[in-house]
Amino acid sequence: MISEVSGDILLTAAQATAHGVAPNDPFQSGLALQLRERWPAMYKDFRHYCQSQHPKAGELWTWGSADGKRIVNLFTQEAAYGHGSKPGKASPQHVGHALRALRRLIEAEQFTSIALPRLATGVGGLEWSAVAPLVQQHLGDLSIPVIIYTTYHAGQKAHELV
Repeated sequence: MISEVSGDILLTAAQATAHGVAPNDPFQSGLALQLRERWPAMYKDFRHYCQSQHPKAGELWTWGSADGKRIVNLFTQEAAYGHGSKPGKASPQHVGHALRALRRLIEAEQFTSIALPRLATGVGGLEWSAVAPLVQQHLGDLSIPVIIYTTYHAGQKAHELV
């Protein structure tokens, strides 16, 4: 069941938070930067994973914090190869593959709830009107709360049905 809320996704009560990035992403803006600042170890582990495993767009990588929070990094954009290079734009195909992988993860790990921003619409460059149907297609029939943060309000806890 998908619901849309406004607020600060970092304050979510959901078991996991997913967001879109590129392989080798520098986490320099938006939600990625906030996650990097809140959990520096996650970013360090992310960099190590990317350098050792060379993930591709359409895949995902999951990290867990000491307090049990799960962060799911969805590779919705082309990789940033080369020192100082910027990640490529997202594509509906990459988003679809990443959401399919997310669904498999949710089912395998038996997540109880998940929060997502409007995937791939910031740095990724896609329109929400192109991404929302993909979220509905891949996650819409899950029996857990799927919470989409449509509008960001710093420090404001959203009214979630978790």
